[in-house]
Amino acid sequence: MTLLIVGAGLSGAVIARKSAEKGYYCRVIDSRTHIAGNCHTQRDAGTGVMMHVYGPHIFHTDDADVWTYANRFAEFVPFLNRVKTTAQGAVYSLPVNLHTINQFFGRTMGPDEARAFIDSKADRSIENPRTFEEQALRFVGRELYEAFFKGYTEKQWGCLPSELPASILKRLPLRFNYDDNYFAHRFQGIPRDGYTAMVSAILDHPRITVELETAYNPAMAEAADHVFWSGPLDGFFDYRLGRLGYRTLDFERFTHDGDYQGCAVMNYGDPDVPWTRITEHKHFSPWENHQGSICYREYSRPAGDEDIPYYPIRLVKEKSLLARYVDLARAQDKTTFVGRLGTYRYLDMDVTIREALDTAEAFVSAKAEQRRMPAFMIAP
Repeated sequence: MTLLIVGAGLSGAVIARKSAEKGYYCRVIDSRTHIAGNCHTQRDAGTGVMMHVYGPHIFHTDDADVWTYANRFAEFVPFLNRVKTTAQGAVYSLPVNLHTINQFFGRTMGPDEARAFIDSKADRSIENPRTFEEQALRFVGRELYEAFFKGYTEKQWGCLPSELPASILKRLPLRFNYDDNYFAHRFQGIPRDGYTAMVSAILDHPRITVELETAYNPAMAEAADHVFWSGPLDGFFDYRLGRLGYRTLDFERFTHDGDYQGCAVMNYGDPDVPWTRITEHKHFSPWENHQGSICYREYSRPAGDEDIPYYPIRLVKEKSLLARYVDLARAQDKTTFVGRLGTYRYLDMDVTIREALDTAEAFVSAKAEQRRMPAFMIAP
């Protein structure tokens, strides 16, 4: 059997590799000039710095099988993401931890004292937070909310925190120790040679062919036994019902001779600073030494028709439109929608790989048992 896989990012590459190892022939197409999707990396010609072209990607997971799988195709170097934020004229550590709390309030509290202190600041009258703002006020109180969350969130999402669901903030930890590791997963690292080299190794199989700068057209599907679509869900249907909402990112690149900010990621929480963060790429490869530096100022805005979609908005209007596209997708005979764009969900890299492995395994089982492969393994 021949499979058509639309998209050469992590989802498409992993599905192709798993399927090829099971004996299927896989044609992978991508409209871009490179593989690896938004985790594409490349070296800057002038400085030699490994660039995270579409923004920072740090691999982190508690899934031991996914970690083992990724390490089949790349040498991962341990990397802890220690994010800083500039707010109200000072630099603090994120996520909010004991150091952040003591520095912000000018105190020298221990963990138990700080816990009680923050509890006194929190608005416990909000029993069932429905919005981002309510969750934050109940979580950390007004002062920390306005310093670290309010302005950043407004810039990132282009709307008031009172218009966003509380679930967005529930992902952010609050720590009463001095741990400044942004993630709490067991396995954390970055491929020594970058993500594009890793994806290239995944796609390196005699039953896989890759065609770049190749746009999908429906005639391609006719020649395939099954299609795995990792492009935009609404794009598969030529946006006939309208476009699903996304936020996109603009990167303002600048160079610096030396070390610009001393860390990989610096957030900017103040609303009068137009960018959300600055990334300094050489700090994503601390095992390398470079005199020159490449930095990105990052700006968030609504995605236009020609923009790269980054973050699904998933508010009420988008969820209503999503439901209609899901109905169209489930009516397809031989197409499965996968990945961040295909399922209109924000996915970390480890979850993307896990779902791709599970999808390929489910496909092989379905064919062996002569069952229909569903349009979605995970309902959007």
